[in-house]
Amino acid sequence: MCAAAVCAGAAAWLLTAGRQGRRRAGLLLAGPVARPQRARLRECVLGLSMRHKEWLCLPPAVLLALLAGSVVPAVLGAAAVPLVRRRLRARLRERERRHRAGEVVALCGAVAGELRAGLQPGGALRLGARATDALGQGEAAVLAAARFGGDVPEALRTASRQPGGEGLAGMAACWQVAVGSGAGLADGLDRLEAALRSVADQQEELRAQLAGAWSTVVLLALLPVAGLGLGAALGADPLRVLFHTPAGLACLAVGALLETAGLLWSGRIVRAGVAA
Repeated sequence: MCAAAVCAGAAAWLLTAGRQGRRRAGLLLAGPVARPQRARLRECVLGLSMRHKEWLCLPPAVLLALLAGSVVPAVLGAAAVPLVRRRLRARLRERERRHRAGEVVALCGAVAGELRAGLQPGGALRLGARATDALGQGEAAVLAAARFGGDVPEALRTASRQPGGEGLAGMAACWQVAVGSGAGLADGLDRLEAALRSVADQQEELRAQLAGAWSTVVLLALLPVAGLGLGAALGADPLRVLFHTPAGLACLAVGALLETAGLLWSGRIVRAGVAA
């Protein structure tokens, strides 16, 4: 019981620290902080939160090891840490991709608004870039091209190679057409913004529709844990059987392989739906 209380307290502290860090970062990001400092602070907070979460595998594993009287759960929990770290990094990259895609939409709207206010394209692009995080690592090259008469479309295409920055290629095309033929850049950016918003709305709707499927996958993954709890409630002592008998260890190995295969297969089905 003491070990369970210590593990639960450690997990609660890590979760609370992560939420407090994100809250402090949100307060800081709302103030007049320079855009590059905002981006670095956001990455730092997300990185700390990710490192906290990946170590949450250990407290339940240690607790299960104490209850079962075996080191196998602790070893499995330690082995799961790098897998969870990789998964969290993938989620972080996806979150950054969605964030930059939204910033590209905001950049198109900001530049179009500045153009209608009477600014030249270079000045409008510089003001829009300072107000958003759309350009990322390509911001210096794009702003230099806009300020000193360089090849702005090429700089935008280079910046569009970042995850989530694909819309910048459309902005480069609008810029090139406007400069070459005299077409209205603001009108083109308005159409591009509407198209990018439509794509973002479709992706959000798809994620909402797939939330139920992912919930089903998680529920199926937790069914073996429910089975262990039911066996313990019936007095069968499943932990002793699983970790201290040859037949139990064999069942544990086979069950773990089947569980992993089921999760991979279910995830593949859902990802195939996303791709379609």
